[in-house]
Amino acid sequence: MSVDEALRILRDEQRTPLAGATDVYVALNFGTFAPRKFVDIWALDELRTISMRDDTLVIGALTSYTSLIQSHLVRDHVPMLVEASRLVGGVQIQNRGTLGGNIANGSPAADGVPVLAATDASVVLRSMDGERRVSINDYYTGYRTTVMRPDELIVAIEIPRVEGNQWFRKVGTRAAQAISKIVIAAVRAPSPRIALGSVAPTVIRVPRTEAALAGGASIDEAAEILGTEIVPIDDMRSTADYRRRVSMNLLRRFWLET
Repeated sequence: MSVDEALRILRDEQRTPLAGATDVYVALNFGTFAPRKFVDIWALDELRTISMRDDTLVIGALTSYTSLIQSHLVRDHVPMLVEASRLVGGVQIQNRGTLGGNIANGSPAADGVPVLAATDASVVLRSMDGERRVSINDYYTGYRTTVMRPDELIVAIEIPRVEGNQWFRKVGTRAAQAISKIVIAAVRAPSPRIALGSVAPTVIRVPRTEAALAGGASIDEAAEILGTEIVPIDDMRSTADYRRRVSMNLLRRFWLET
């Protein structure tokens, strides 16, 4: 099967794409998926390439976390994506899970998406009508909802050149094989970029905090702003107060260590 054939199936048969299935099988097991038919796109090797186009890193949507970890292009361009990939599940999950699947799943606790948000990455969507690019920061419209149409497929992620020191941290029950309680990816530059997961219905940037740091505010002042900018929730994995305090402390560590 080719990408075009997969796109025809999406358009004509209204199926759901299935690749690594690391999240799909969990949802099916717990009955949280409405009944649907799937189209298996795992064999589309053309969506597994990693390359540079001018100053832009282009990652195929079916690139596994293992491939991200092993890629010298990713390591040189976005080292914090390598770090995030090392903390995604165990080796089996890293071999099967894909970056495109991490985006499509739409979890606010996704480990890879904050890196993409902090680096102003774009999601490349393709349908039979052509391609379009959507900033990852505009891609999500709510909890597990996106701007992607049913006839579209994520085919690549594009990350522009990243200027500044990169920093990534995940806070969970364990270092790996645990859902994030808090995950943060940030870039230290004249205009800092900070993205957090598990503090809102989607992975978010924090523009008020970024603007405060860019304008010369102290890190304590910026941390207080961050505490009011995020709206975490209480759930079975953590409390809103814990998430807020840890997010503020992680911001301070980012600023200190970079």
